Amino acid sequence: MKTNAGVGLSHHRNPEVAGREAAEKALERAGTGRPDFVFAFASVGYDQASLLAAVRKATHGAPLCGSSGEGIIAGAEADESNFSVAVMAISSDELRFESAIATDLKRDSEGAGRRIGEAFRPRIGGDALGVVMLADGLTLNFDRFLHGFESVVRRDRALPLFGGTSADNWEMKQTYQYCDDQVVSDSVACALVSGRAGVAWAVNHGCLPIGVERKVTKCRGNVIYEIDGKPILEVLKEYLVGDEIDNWHKTVVNLCLGFKAPGTMKDYDEYLIRFMPTKDDASGSITISTEVAEGTSVWMTRRDFEKIASGVDRISQDIRTATAGRPPKLVLQFDCAGRGKVVLRDHQKTELQKRLRGGFGDDVPWMGLYTYGEIGPVGTQNAFHNYTAVVLALY
Repeated sequence: MKTNAGVGLSHHRNPEVAGREAAEKALERAGTGRPDFVFAFASVGYDQASLLAAVRKATHGAPLCGSSGEGIIAGAEADESNFSVAVMAISSDELRFESAIATDLKRDSEGAGRRIGEAFRPRIGGDALGVVMLADGLTLNFDRFLHGFESVVRRDRALPLFGGTSADNWEMKQTYQYCDDQVVSDSVACALVSGRAGVAWAVNHGCLPIGVERKVTKCRGNVIYEIDGKPILEVLKEYLVGDEIDNWHKTVVNLCLGFKAPGTMKDYDEYLIRFMPTKDDASGSITISTEVAEGTSVWMTRRDFEKIASGVDRISQDIRTATAGRPPKLVLQFDCAGRGKVVLRDHQKTELQKRLRGGFGDDVPWMGLYTYGEIGPVGTQNAFHNYTAVVLALY
């Protein structure tokens, strides 16, 4: 039994040419003309529908799951331009991939979780390995999605979720999710992975706390209004420097929230990091992608290059240990957009990517996405992350 996978990349500005070119390269490297499944990641400079149609045509309508991102990773290359598309074509007689999509995340993330669970429940057997999840980074409430999903997919052990949230090159206006022929927004596209293979993953963030412990004093769901009795937008100003002042995009690129990691995640890190994708000046609030309760302790945090670099080494080592040195059949990488060009120069990104992949060999099919949020289990607990890298290897 065998799995063949290949990754193709294109920077052509014509969406039809780019989609076809990336798909054809992926098919050639996978050694197949008709794949069993396709993953597709793209930046938002393209007309998304035209791009996806070209990928679908070149791959003969194979089931597909994908997303827009702030940038694309293919092997050692990390490209954050507006014109970049990567395709992974997979042919396997030992793995099965099945796709599903749910819309209306902003209004009802829990309902979307239930619908994904209902779509997958009849197909989840004893050989289920996990779900790759790609959700709108501007509208997802992960905690509510997870509650809805797990209320339907009832198992003794949680089915692992891996992935990230779609991005739009820091515009923060509209992201896209792909499922077969559909290109939609405010949605979640998922792929159920089953079969005979091992699953290894690692998660690591690169942020350090600044300042003192503070308290969330007014919030609702995943919307925060006040910290220490002050409007959160006023509190954030205490931590801004230089051109971050009066520039929300600069603020969220550099400043994020840190919450104490629960005791069940003691081997992960002291803090869970939260990006602030949207704010509402009228209500003076910010929205994050997970629930928060009044009285919760919070720290302001910033990225640290040395922690990012050491975390990359730890991810590589953790996966090599888990696979006992066996080469992966394929690797999917979900890296925070805040760990890309906004903080790292091109040569730094290239060096870190080489360090991450160094223990696996250049021939391992490897594809990734720069996201607005990352999804990966810590221990047996599914979790949402920010300013983090999540790497999934099937071996």
